[in-house]
Amino acid sequence: MNAMLVGADTLGNIPTVLESFGISIHRHLSGRNSSHQRKLDRLPAGTDMLILFTDFLGHNVMRHFRELASEQNVRFIACRRSVCALKQSLTGVGLCEQSACASCPNAAKRGKGKH
Repeated sequence: MNAMLVGADTLGNIPTVLESFGISIHRHLSGRNSSHQRKLDRLPAGTDMLILFTDFLGHNVMRHFRELASEQNVRFIACRRSVCALKQSLTGVGLCEQSACASCPNAAKRGKGKH
């Protein structure tokens, strides 16, 4: 699954957390740079999920990206830029860590589950 990340100047351990959920970073916009705040007319091709880091974004920027995701039927989550908040949000939308779950649909694709 490819994710577009909006917000956060640096990602720290976030790429590792996303990898554990089977998610790769398709594109990252910090949201602080004025060129990143210019409104895009659509999400990049191949984006499966939009992740908004709320503690680094203004309301208008968040609203714009949420609307783009809705228009393109792309799943989105909004959370603070912390590993714990990201994990909680990802599990809240039905994803699980690949190493921790043997019975979820993601595990079945890896040959570990029976779904």
